[in-house]
Amino acid sequence: MSSFWSAWIIVLTLAFLVFIIWLLRWNMTNYTGIKEGELMDHEYDGIVEINNPMPKWWTILFWITIVWGFIYLALYPGLGNFKGLLGWSSSNQQVRSLEESRLATEQAHEAGLIVEYDRQIEQADEKFGPIFAALSERSIEDLASDQTAKEIGQRLFIQNCAQCHGSNAMGGKGFPNLTDSDWLYGGSAEQIKHSIMEGRVGLMPPQSQFNDQEVAELAHYVMSLSGRKVDPELAKAGESNFIVCAACHGMDGKGNYALGAPNLTDNIWLYGGSQEAIEETIRNGRNGVMPAWKDILGEDKIHVISSYVYGLSQE
Repeated sequence: MSSFWSAWIIVLTLAFLVFIIWLLRWNMTNYTGIKEGELMDHEYDGIVEINNPMPKWWTILFWITIVWGFIYLALYPGLGNFKGLLGWSSSNQQVRSLEESRLATEQAHEAGLIVEYDRQIEQADEKFGPIFAALSERSIEDLASDQTAKEIGQRLFIQNCAQCHGSNAMGGKGFPNLTDSDWLYGGSAEQIKHSIMEGRVGLMPPQSQFNDQEVAELAHYVMSLSGRKVDPELAKAGESNFIVCAACHGMDGKGNYALGAPNLTDNIWLYGGSQEAIEETIRNGRNGVMPAWKDILGEDKIHVISSYVYGLSQE
């Protein structure tokens, strides 16, 4: 905090305390000209007000809280950069960069502040590691039909994958549905495991070379590939421009696992299948990233998750 704002906080805090003292003194002063305990000179509906002072216990408590306020601010930090008579300093509330956070974490490790967390992780690995190791020796296809392995895989999936794909694995806009037979990078057991292990980076570049009319024509042709009703003239006009898209999606529009290019003939749409959504995809492109989990979970756990995901599309 800068010296200016530190001084501003000090002045504002002390001014407020002084105002409270003045307000209390003002309310304790008798301005009525009538002695305390005597009747006031006005009445309403037969009721006469008595000039009673504020309760002694209330005013004493109020004074105690004000005095404590000064003592507290003198002993502990609270007035800007002032550390207090006890030498305490406020915690740094500024947003730190990722590099600063990393360094802070390393320092915390060195200081032993998260030793307990590491110890619990080690204990969990000692207890459950052999179980995952034994499961990893079996094939993914075999585990997919094992009820115990499925339950373990489901728990791992919910803990690590459900944030994007949903607890039911049915995905959402921009996040693939894992329960159907449509796969961007292949749905075999090994392909699924590779996707989880290494992650995926999907990129469709924006097709800015097309004007609005050409984008609309191309969208109609793309929709026609999945058998949808479209304007035949617009679709025919868009067919010639599809040659640009065919480099990834293929001339037949069935996609390419190697590139993660979606199949355009099955009417399954990752970012929406309306004409507007398709035009937006063509015009602006799409970017999708699935992080690599091999350094986070390890291969044994990924093997079990892969069997669970693989089994979802086989049911």
